[in-house]
Amino acid sequence: MKLALNLFLFFFVLLISSDKSLSLTNYQIKRICKKERIKSTCIKKLQEKRLELQKGKFIEIPVIPHK
Repeated sequence: MKLALNLFLFFFVLLISSDKSLSLTNYQIKRICKKERIKSTCIKKLQEKRLELQKGKFIEIPVIPHK
């Protein structure tokens, strides 16, 4: 019984979350670009990526290794 319940919940979560993707808000974009040298280009690039993501296109996300 537990196995059936766990499987149901697992598939339910997969179905709910698979079609939705959250994009960054303007505040989050500005906060991320605070650290950059040229803020205006950083903001512009992130806003373009957000638009592409909202249109359903795939975007490339760089991975920064954590020290």
